[in-house]
Amino acid sequence: MAVSTGGEDLGKRMAQLAREFAAPAEVDDVLRRVTHAAVELIPGADCADVLVVGGRRQFESKAATSDLPAYLAAVQIALGEGPCLDAATRDATVRADHLRGETRWPRYACAAVEVGVLSMLTVHLYSHSSTLGALNLYSFRVAGFDRGDEATAEMLGTHAALATAAASAHRQMTSVLASRDLIGQAKGMLMERFHIDAIRAFELLRRLSQERNTPLVRIAEELVATGSRLASSRSADRPAADDPR
Repeated sequence: MAVSTGGEDLGKRMAQLAREFAAPAEVDDVLRRVTHAAVELIPGADCADVLVVGGRRQFESKAATSDLPAYLAAVQIALGEGPCLDAATRDATVRADHLRGETRWPRYACAAVEVGVLSMLTVHLYSHSSTLGALNLYSFRVAGFDRGDEATAEMLGTHAALATAAASAHRQMTSVLASRDLIGQAKGMLMERFHIDAIRAFELLRRLSQERNTPLVRIAEELVATGSRLASSRSADRPAADDPR
């Protein structure tokens, strides 16, 4: 349940959230912070989730604060209509004050009212290069959101987009560094085994990658794993210094 916040308190809480979002975190953790903050800061929000847009326009509900948002996201995806889909795909903030008489998405509106949701607010999330999805707020009362709530939700959405982009960039950089390390280990093993230099070792990896139609990092991973197993096997078979054998 949301707590009532005055303007000054809201500003302080948003500043605190901005600091929290600036800390490195996994994308799912960032989204959970956003949905819980939305329910905390916006009085009319009874529950929330983020509808994430994936490859080939695939949609997935994440960081839901209860079972209800995930259910209603699935309804919208099945029907092909709803405020969350509109906000996620049309770069817009969408507010529905009276779902009982809503004509924009009549089938979805009926399904939402059946489970007690009478109004909604959903905000588009985007990065500099792509659409991320939408932050969705659900209320069990008619006209549960106003223009001030829209501004708060949009600020939260901006924080979510920036933090998600930063988290994705961090994950990609970590993956790149791990790949470089694997390739370096594989090159070292080839250099030692075949008495070749680093350039020839990399060329050998590249040719193996082409011949097997397998990413170079996967070839490196296999070589490192195989080499580690062989080294462990030789170590286990080697007699100890005081072994009479």
